[in-house]
Amino acid sequence: MKRIILTSSSGVVLTHAGRADMVVPLICRFVSGPLPTSHHLEQYLAGHYTRYDSEVRWSDLVARSPETGLAHRELPLGWFCKAYGFDLIELWFDPRSNDQLLLIWILDYLRSEPYMAERLKLRLVDFDLPGADAAELRHRNVREFDVADSDFEMASMAWEAYRAPTPELCFGLLGRNLPRLPFLKPAMEELLAELPSPISGLGATEARLLDLIARGHNRTKELFQPGGLLETRVFDQWELGPLLEGLASGPMPAIAGLDSKLATLAPHDARGRNAAFRRSRLSLTEFGRAVLEGRDDFRRHNPIRRWWGGTLLTNDRLWRWDRESRSLVAP
Repeated sequence: MKRIILTSSSGVVLTHAGRADMVVPLICRFVSGPLPTSHHLEQYLAGHYTRYDSEVRWSDLVARSPETGLAHRELPLGWFCKAYGFDLIELWFDPRSNDQLLLIWILDYLRSEPYMAERLKLRLVDFDLPGADAAELRHRNVREFDVADSDFEMASMAWEAYRAPTPELCFGLLGRNLPRLPFLKPAMEELLAELPSPISGLGATEARLLDLIARGHNRTKELFQPGGLLETRVFDQWELGPLLEGLASGPMPAIAGLDSKLATLAPHDARGRNAAFRRSRLSLTEFGRAVLEGRDDFRRHNPIRRWWGGTLLTNDRLWRWDRESRSLVAP
């Protein structure tokens, strides 16, 4: 039986676990910045490289196969699975936010791919894939089930909710019964908690960041590294830098000590930016302490323009999340 696994970039470890003939890590990120357009996502799964094509495709992290060589680099994902006769297509996505968003997106896509949809199995991965050991994964019992039409429908509804221009539909998901997607609601609540607080104007990760700096943790390496003090299950280490910059800039910054060179470095200059972050020695401003203690609102004094799913947050259209009452607060 020929088997292919679709997973996230966190599931690269499955490549070495010997559980499938091919492992495809999908490397899209949906938790920060504007969402990719439907066209961009279709192109991502389409393949069809050209000589001057610099776009990322589904096959970029897929190893050469003894049977198919590099043929996967030329074909759409659906065509490739059918052409090489995969009998079983497994979905391995762990409980973290971006993995759950990837899961509902790929289910929405596979709904219109009959060959793949008929051979689909969903694995209930109730552990974090990045910390898993390949040898242990080879024999680990991970519950699976067939994907029903109702699962496709629920995934499509949830994906459309996340892409909507307000977070209201996502909030509505918290009241739904989702027995076949058990990790989606906790992941959605973690995402909603990243909306600004009605009191401090900080999202959950921003508040945690200020709290750690207040406790004397002033180096970005110990804050940002995987498994570090920040312990965020929403953002990866590359998404934490812009979050920190947002708190350290504006008319009334909450954080001081960020290396000034960051303001002049291009966003794609990963080496230069990483060095500047490492040189930084962070501390809270007096305003930052007031925000952390709930005595002032960061967003009241600083401009905001950032994306939460399909919602563009601005000072005029600022949706907030009340963590105490677990409720959404409209602008």
